[in-house]
Amino acid sequence: MNSTRTFPAFKRALIFSATAVLGAVTALPFVASAQMNPGGGSAQPGAPSQTPQIQTQPGQADAPSPGMTTATGGSLADQAFVSEIFESDKAQVQLGQLAQQKSQSPDVKQLGQKMAENRAKLDQQLKPLADKMDVKMPKEPSKKERQEIAKLETLSGPEFDQEYLKVVAKDNEKDVKDFEAESTAATDPSLQQAAKADAPVLAQHQKAVEQIAQTHNVELSEK
Repeated sequence: MNSTRTFPAFKRALIFSATAVLGAVTALPFVASAQMNPGGGSAQPGAPSQTPQIQTQPGQADAPSPGMTTATGGSLADQAFVSEIFESDKAQVQLGQLAQQKSQSPDVKQLGQKMAENRAKLDQQLKPLADKMDVKMPKEPSKKERQEIAKLETLSGPEFDQEYLKVVAKDNEKDVKDFEAESTAATDPSLQQAAKADAPVLAQHQKAVEQIAQTHNVELSEK
């Protein structure tokens, strides 16, 4: 995963609803749509478990001002933020798929599954707003994220689990900070509202990853 014109069709924020991960693992959220257009329903959360649940730029040529707007009405900074979310989502989907294939730990496999599902759902919900802002969905993760994925493809078992949890924790922590910043810096009101609503949810999501890492005695690097 590398602020405003009003788009009436997207006045409400994106919401994450809780869904269980596995037995003794803290639950991860599903992303739920909250668009104003008729017929737009929210995603249904997964069945609850006995465990606690969690509620859940690209480069800019000529260094434009964050508030500079494009011909389509979106600010360059807002467009960069949405584009970076798409890249991060693609990375997390691929990482989640790897976790399901390579991990031998049920909780890590389930974490990967829910992460992939949540990020794919977030892409679907952001796409209409991205279309209004003329932001194209990237075909692949960023170069840095592709390198992380390539490294994980060479690992398996406990070694994979350790590296996967470190990567997910680091990338999700960056997403939390980006959402927190966009919640005040976004020039588009609906995007600002979405970022404000989702920042604390992503922070809770981060705690879930940290709990799983603790279960596996994985020390997460602090930044």
